[in-house]
Amino acid sequence: MKTNSFSLAVVVLLLSFCLLPAWSQTGQASGQPAQQPKYTKEQIEAIKKDNEKRTQMNSLIQQVNTATAAKNWQDAIAPLQQLIVLDPNNWQFYSGLGDAQFNLGQYDQAAETFQKGIQAESTTPDPHYSDPDPAKKKAAFAHMLTQAGNAYLKLHKNKEAVECYTKAAALDPNPALAYFNLCATQYNTGDTEGALDACDKALAADPNKADAYFIKGSLLVADSKTDAAGRVNAPPGTAEALNKYLELAPDGPHVKDVKEMLAYIGAPIKKAK
Repeated sequence: MKTNSFSLAVVVLLLSFCLLPAWSQTGQASGQPAQQPKYTKEQIEAIKKDNEKRTQMNSLIQQVNTATAAKNWQDAIAPLQQLIVLDPNNWQFYSGLGDAQFNLGQYDQAAETFQKGIQAESTTPDPHYSDPDPAKKKAAFAHMLTQAGNAYLKLHKNKEAVECYTKAAALDPNPALAYFNLCATQYNTGDTEGALDACDKALAADPNKADAYFIKGSLLVADSKTDAAGRVNAPPGTAEALNKYLELAPDGPHVKDVKEMLAYIGAPIKKAK
């Protein structure tokens, strides 16, 4: 009756960038009025190198976009690694690389890449290739933490997975998935108290998350007591959680288990509204 089902988001680098102005030897920008200030040879050379770098980065980003749109994760690896070399402080490139590695089953590398991306939060990436929106950045970091947790889970490193999911839930503006992942992981590792708390938080964030009701009901059934007469006394809310699963997922994968648990605790199956 245990579940290891996790919904995985994929960050795709759908970014659009423009090159800096191409400066002539007179120091005037192409297409600009002649009143532009003059630049030294060193400044002109620096601008030229910067434009060459941005041309290269734009080309690499296009390669990444093409590969990820086709879910050709292997072809996304090399250009993302090159982008990181060119802009080692940009967490967006780490996020894209980590997703590609995860989808290729390279869980060790993915976990390491996501952690590097999370650490890049305190650094300053190239402003031309970073999203300044604080809300989007917050959600993106929650995604990296969740994906790192998923990678650790694949590696059977449950402690690290729980730590990542906990941080993701605190950061994500829509924490239902992070709390559910935390709930499921703690359920599978036998942390009943932690799993129940995470399930309740997942349901508070998303009352329609059927699998959270299944896990919650399963945990409560396991905590049931049998009296001297042989009657099963389930904790309050057990039948309600199990029936809610049936209401939300009448054709779900746990329907048979839920009906058996309801029969075990002597609770009726409520008809769908």
